[in-house]
Amino acid sequence: MQAFRFCRERGIEMFRISSSLLPFMDHELGHDLMRREFAPALQAIGEQVGGLRLVIHSDQFSALNSDDPQVVRRSLAFLASQAEVLDLLGQPRSSWAPLEIHGGQSDRSTQLVETLELLPEAIRSRLVLENDEHYSALQILDICRATGVPMVLDAHHHVVREKLDSYDHPCVAEMFEAARSTWPHPDWQLVHLSNGRDHFQDPAHSDLIHTMPACYRQAPWIEVEAKHKELAIQALCDW
Repeated sequence: MQAFRFCRERGIEMFRISSSLLPFMDHELGHDLMRREFAPALQAIGEQVGGLRLVIHSDQFSALNSDDPQVVRRSLAFLASQAEVLDLLGQPRSSWAPLEIHGGQSDRSTQLVETLELLPEAIRSRLVLENDEHYSALQILDICRATGVPMVLDAHHHVVREKLDSYDHPCVAEMFEAARSTWPHPDWQLVHLSNGRDHFQDPAHSDLIHTMPACYRQAPWIEVEAKHKELAIQALCDW
């Protein structure tokens, strides 16, 4: 609740919940522990959310299209637990309260589409897909269009994947507009903002944000991915 208060006092309208908020959430024991021990606290916290938009980004080990059935089962269990956290917080079952995942195992788009179509409503209604170095923005866009899942454009992943020399390369703005078309409400569109740590195309995130795509000035919601977190957001606000 202190974090929510911090955001409201500084005009920050979105809060990213850590996917490791509670332990062993990819196992039924962890899920049961949440229901027994933490459900009342989460419901009480949810009453303090106010107008904040809450998002959860699944960890990098979630892969709904893995060729290992055990990985898929763990990924589904993890997403189910995160969806229940959002339910307990009183968040809507829509992409307003997104569960963000990457494409998973590369070159298995068909398997990903098939799995997405079978997801429980609590997950499916909130799920959004993000491009990365393994799944290009265009590949994710095709999957999103095929499944009706909104797309989160990460411009930095895009420039790294495509070896671009600028965030203002024409294809960045094109992908931004294409991603917007996948959202049920364009004013809900969410994008990720990050910079390379040691050089422009470094996949590792920098401490602060030094530059961003010009098209992002049209983005209704920007999720900052920088190591210094709220300090990076404050520096952006001071631009």
